[in-house]
Amino acid sequence: MDTFFYIDGFNLYYGCLRRSPYRWLDISQMCGLALPRHRPAAVKYFTARIGAQPWDPDGDQRVRRQQVYLRALATLPAVSVHLGHFQTSEMWIGLVQPPQMKPPLRLAKGAPTPRLARVVKSEEKGSDVNLAAQLLNDAHLKRFTAAVVVSNDSDLAMPIKLVRDMGYPVGLLSPKKDSGAHLRSVATFVKDLRTGILAASQFPATLSDASGTFTKPQAW
Repeated sequence: MDTFFYIDGFNLYYGCLRRSPYRWLDISQMCGLALPRHRPAAVKYFTARIGAQPWDPDGDQRVRRQQVYLRALATLPAVSVHLGHFQTSEMWIGLVQPPQMKPPLRLAKGAPTPRLARVVKSEEKGSDVNLAAQLLNDAHLKRFTAAVVVSNDSDLAMPIKLVRDMGYPVGLLSPKKDSGAHLRSVATFVKDLRTGILAASQFPATLSDASGTFTKPQAW
């Protein structure tokens, strides 16, 4: 069965890749091995380019590793990459053991000291919306006979349900075993990503494209 796969890149990474040796992942092969009856006619990968942060000593290396990985994905004929963006803002968050704040907060007389610290928060924006929009648009244009979403994000439950209401089967390939019950309930079928599939779906250490050869990042 020709199937379109929709991969939430950061959800996949934090769900089962972050602390694993399997980050050099051929996502097209992963989809084919995880669901042998579903040929990956198209694999759409949704992510955002990260930026080096001044407090992160490994920030520049993280940026380079992502650039190399996106270059690797570009060698796969069925794969397309769809980019969102990161939004950075300052905010107060709660602490278990608050430090002395500078400058101190102005508090009403007798008010308890808040357990807060001001932090810089960086959030990925657009990937889940882009995934949902592509899924719905492809279904509307009758581009697939079946779809599979690779994510644990419960926000995708409604677009999955809508596509199923249009008459298409939509599977869920879950990066985590404990993905939400509501998300699982709207899918036609659910399968958890297994370590063996990730291990068997690694790129070769050296790849080539129109710009030359490149290799897997050493830290991976």
